[in-house]
Amino acid sequence: MTARAPGRVNLIGEHVDYNDGLVLPLAIDRYCHIAAAPREDGLLRIHSRELDETVEVHFRQPPADHHWSDYVAGVAWSLSRASETVLGADLLVASDVALGAGLSSSAALEVATAYALLALAGDTLDPVDVALVCQRAENRYAGAQVGIMDQLTSALGVAGHALLIDCRSLETTAIPLDEISVAVVVADTGVKHELASGEYNRRREECQAALELVRRDHGETRALRDIAWEEIDQASQAWPPPLRQRARHVTTEIERVRQAAAALAVADNARVGALMAESHASLDRDFEVSSPELNLMVELARGLPGLLGARMMGGGFGGSTVNLVAAPLAEAFADKLAGLYADRTGTRPQTSLVRSADGAAITVSTELTQKPQIV
Repeated sequence: MTARAPGRVNLIGEHVDYNDGLVLPLAIDRYCHIAAAPREDGLLRIHSRELDETVEVHFRQPPADHHWSDYVAGVAWSLSRASETVLGADLLVASDVALGAGLSSSAALEVATAYALLALAGDTLDPVDVALVCQRAENRYAGAQVGIMDQLTSALGVAGHALLIDCRSLETTAIPLDEISVAVVVADTGVKHELASGEYNRRREECQAALELVRRDHGETRALRDIAWEEIDQASQAWPPPLRQRARHVTTEIERVRQAAAALAVADNARVGALMAESHASLDRDFEVSSPELNLMVELARGLPGLLGARMMGGGFGGSTVNLVAAPLAEAFADKLAGLYADRTGTRPQTSLVRSADGAAITVSTELTQKPQIV
């Protein structure tokens, strides 16, 4: 059997999911496929087609040192806490979700793994529970303190729509995306990022420290989501840097998501684009997770016909930008942007038009229909 889970792009709402915030991503037509066959020994034998590497692990053993197989073994470990029927497996992984590009290749791998292992065991979980299992795998096993957005989007995506996700309640609302009028273009800088290396986790720690300062003046506050920037603007001027900037990004970004979802619902795409531009400025200035390459890509996009909005996407420090573009001009935009970036850097980036897609499923893949042959 085979399982498939999509990657995602996030139109707006970055670094707010772990602050109980709101996000507006969409699952995309780039997938991680896993073909699986059962084993009775608890061993996971995993082969990555793209990396041409085979790894053997037991999911009850400690993780490797930030190896890609941690995401697979971590899901098996996490599932074993939710289901007594998790088995070992031979797994063949094939993915067209670019690694390190901010498209959440790790979440696609995790969610596809969960669906494959559950199917082998004859078990099922609600998609929200699958997302939670996968988040726990990445937090506690792989060592990246990610929020829930990526896994939820991969599990619950709806073709033709973005998903407004409340990261506290896990409620999702499908917001129509008029893909006749607008297109989403992803531009990969080619600079890879590794969230588990420390900076991502440090931003979480800084948000928590800012929350403690909010609580000092405002009493018990559950998360930065529960305070408006205007309520802490004056007092936060005395906070140690960079906590004021971190809180300003989170609180204003959540408000931008609310406004963007409302604008997208009435096809006010120009407004969505303007909010995306504000988001990038905040991520660069206040959250300090952009990079020279990401800033250059956004700067170049702003000078091209058809652009509605551009911003960095994902955890930051590298990866891709997301661009909302008038659909009739999208192909020309993508080609011109790649050329301009190549002229400035000497490296031609991968620019891709992506479309919204449904979430994870058990499928029959034309490439992965046989029992995995792992050497």
